[in-house]
Amino acid sequence: MAKFHAKEELIYPGSFACPGCGLMIAFRHVLKALGKNTAVITTAGCGSVVAGSYPQTISKVPFFHCSFGTAAATAAGLKAGFDMMGKGSINVLAWAGDGGTFDIGLQSLSGAAERNDDIIYVCYDNEAYMNTGVQRSSGTPLGAWTTTTPLESLENRPKKRITAIMAAHEIPYIATASVSYPEDLKKKIRKAKGIKGFRFIHILVPCPTGWLYPASDTIRLGRSAVLSRIFPLFEIIHGKEYRLSPMGTKIPVNEYLISQGRFRGLSEKDISHIQEKVDEYWFELEMLAARGDGRH
Repeated sequence: MAKFHAKEELIYPGSFACPGCGLMIAFRHVLKALGKNTAVITTAGCGSVVAGSYPQTISKVPFFHCSFGTAAATAAGLKAGFDMMGKGSINVLAWAGDGGTFDIGLQSLSGAAERNDDIIYVCYDNEAYMNTGVQRSSGTPLGAWTTTTPLESLENRPKKRITAIMAAHEIPYIATASVSYPEDLKKKIRKAKGIKGFRFIHILVPCPTGWLYPASDTIRLGRSAVLSRIFPLFEIIHGKEYRLSPMGTKIPVNEYLISQGRFRGLSEKDISHIQEKVDEYWFELEMLAARGDGRH
């Protein structure tokens, strides 16, 4: 851990992020793993807002802004331009939130994946449209409060399985990661860096503002999300070979849910329903990994 953190920082201090922002932790780790030979594309969203307003920036590497739905297409175009200039060794990173990935940017994302464009696409997932007022996205988990979600009952709208959608494209590499498991995150980014073609990394980034918890609990909550298997860590190779990552002993989902104000409206029946859905998904992942003995 100390060796990892001793590397040169590629972001400046003093971002516009909220205290405890998981996004900034993730961005710091991702850039340190990729290194200085990197150019970043980010969409409208938290990633662009916290970066600062012109002429200021938090990034020590080239940092380009694009429209909400075009992260993958813009990154693919930038990579093609670098290749034509003989600078194909530059890592092109598309950096987009769940809204710009699961929803508004899905067409652009699918197109780049289908073409197997040589970029790394990272979705920093805080599970709602946070910087515009905490509106629901299709990355919002079952039962979570948002300003656009009715409170009367548990809506039957589960979080979209974005990794399964990407796996259907049979791209070279897919991984899930968490800011609370930095060594795992570093390993997966470095692995993606060494692969040619389209690479997709899905990182859970806890958000105190939208999840309604104290800013000091970001790392603890990220870890609980993984331990409860609400956000399991795994890799998918060429859309078919699943590999489970080390996570720790499984805990009940309630230990994760009760720590956040966004789940305060859940009944015991609702929590049991969420536990059932999480167990079903985890069993499915274990079966997929078992086909190829995918534990490591």
